Amino acid sequence: MIATERQPDDRESAGRQPAATAASHWSAQAADALDLIEVQSAVLVRNFELLRRRADLYGDLDRAGYLLLRVLEAIGPADINTLAAAIGLDPSTAGRQVAAMQQAGLIDRAADPADRRRSIITPTPGGHARAVRVRRLRRDNLVELLAGWTEEELRACGDGFARYNRAVAEHYLGARPPAKTDRNGETPQGG
Repeated sequence: MIATERQPDDRESAGRQPAATAASHWSAQAADALDLIEVQSAVLVRNFELLRRRADLYGDLDRAGYLLLRVLEAIGPADINTLAAAIGLDPSTAGRQVAAMQQAGLIDRAADPADRRRSIITPTPGGHARAVRVRRLRRDNLVELLAGWTEEELRACGDGFARYNRAVAEHYLGARPPAKTDRNGETPQGG
């Protein structure tokens, strides 16, 4: 188990303050919270790798394919640029994933009736069934792991992950992820 108490880091030992405490807007408590987040995010990555090795959470569908199918489920049929933006990839990388998934029979591409130069990507029934199966495996695993959590704790964790993921996308991809839309491509009220 990794200790979660704040320990001085090498910069403090050398007489320098860590970046978080050097910024005037961070309080000592915020710096401690950042240290906790930093170490726990490293543990989280390690635990994700452990789950990948020891739990069959994706079956015969890899993580990238699962995420692509989940995004299509959330936003509905999409062209490659919309899909790439929603996943946080450049269009060429998303295009390679789409091509591999099309070859595996998990998605279909059809010409957009409004603009024949664009392809619209949709899950096949088989792709949808695989995504549902993987989602069930992953949710069952979460139910087992988080059995002692309250609904409030579950919501706070999910909201925290979502906010963190948005911050990463905004910082490293330089743009906000697209707004959530319903299957008709419309932004729901309040969303």
